[in-house]
Amino acid sequence: MKRWAMILGLVALTVGCASNPYLDQSLKPAAQRHEGKEWFEKEWGKPSGTSKRFWGGETWTYYRIAGGTARILGGINPHQCEIELFFDKDGKLDDYSYSSGC
Repeated sequence: MKRWAMILGLVALTVGCASNPYLDQSLKPAAQRHEGKEWFEKEWGKPSGTSKRFWGGETWTYYRIAGGTARILGGINPHQCEIELFFDKDGKLDDYSYSSGC
């Protein structure tokens, strides 16, 4: 029984860490070039929200609709994607993350 619980936990962890190659393809080069806030605002528009980071810098959050699933009686249930961009003290992209809905 413990073995099944451990296997199920490992599978759930693996599924929860899925990546999006299209999003990685656009964000990874920007992170490597240390693009600034101005570049993201020009290319992506204003963020949905911002917050200060503890050691300086800022976190920008974007919310996007990334597909959806059809309802039984018609219509669609949209999948919401949350993208977080972490900027350093100089306003350059330091890191990024996104939710599993992307």
